[in-house]
Amino acid sequence: MRTLSDIAEEYEFLEGDERYRLLIELGRELEEMPQALKTDATLVRGCSAQVWVYPTTDADRLHFLADSNAAITKGIVALVIAAVQDKPASEVADMDIAAALEPFDLKNQLSSNRTQGVPNMIALVREHAARIAAG
Repeated sequence: MRTLSDIAEEYEFLEGDERYRLLIELGRELEEMPQALKTDATLVRGCSAQVWVYPTTDADRLHFLADSNAAITKGIVALVIAAVQDKPASEVADMDIAAALEPFDLKNQLSSNRTQGVPNMIALVREHAARIAAG
């Protein structure tokens, strides 16, 4: 998975539809999430599309699997995951993920329908991180 800074650098040089294409591409690059993990327990509430996020850990580093039934939304969740992927749980629990996503200006780039679930995605990621960090 690309780093958030690499994605931001590329995103900065793109406009309109090219940014949509980049988001769709990021969604396609997500590690495949097994169908068995797409349950009510992993569903992110408040999203216009269905979004699932499942945390795994490896030696106190967070690793997330994620998916969505909508291409752009899958790209958005890929951005959220890129901000935290493979970082220590304690770091993610204290991280301002929304600030890390500010260079993408999602609220002005996408419809409110597409971005309404972003705070819920972030909250879910931070909750998982805090729980894992606490042991």
